[in-house]
Amino acid sequence: MTGGESTVFVIDDDPSVRKALARLLRSAGQRAETLVSAEEFLNREHYNGPGCLVLDVYLPGLTGLDLQEALARAGYHLPIIFISGRSDIPTSVRAMKAGAVDFLPKPFKDRDLIEAVRLSLAKDREARAARDEIQDIQRHVQALTPREREVMSLVVTGKLNKQIGYELGISEKTVKVHRARVMEKLRAGSVADLVRMAEKVRISSSVTPPRRVSRSA
Repeated sequence: MTGGESTVFVIDDDPSVRKALARLLRSAGQRAETLVSAEEFLNREHYNGPGCLVLDVYLPGLTGLDLQEALARAGYHLPIIFISGRSDIPTSVRAMKAGAVDFLPKPFKDRDLIEAVRLSLAKDREARAARDEIQDIQRHVQALTPREREVMSLVVTGKLNKQIGYELGISEKTVKVHRARVMEKLRAGSVADLVRMAEKVRISSSVTPPRRVSRSA
């Protein structure tokens, strides 16, 4: 399932809690879907849209922490708000270290959950935008020729055209041509933009070709 509307998944084995939280979230303008267990969430149709999880820690079968670990292994990026009827500091610390947005002990105030959801959805939007940007950069990098990729990897280290030409065994003029094509294909307005893009997709100089006397492209 995909779409622009955010969904808050409430996973709790207590039907009264599920009903109350769904009502609260909907009253705050959020789309809510309730589930009984971690297994039910894992078995539902894969959700790839924006949203977050409101997840009970102590579920029967797979616990909330088990689900958090399973989603992390699968690269499932939905932010998680844990809720729990037990005051368990080690568990809350473990959950937060693993990336949970918040850990709310039951009973919690309505406004605390709504605020946690608001922060989680904002975090999800930011993370999605960052992933989309990285994917866009990667598509542009894949459009580079091998030589353009080599030139780019050296440009972002701060080398001058003359130095790049020496490294690659090509003329400075040819470097300028490749460099201009790199800037155009990646839609980079400056070398600083190019460096920022390279950092996002982890491109660094790994070019170690033999230095040649010839100056061919």
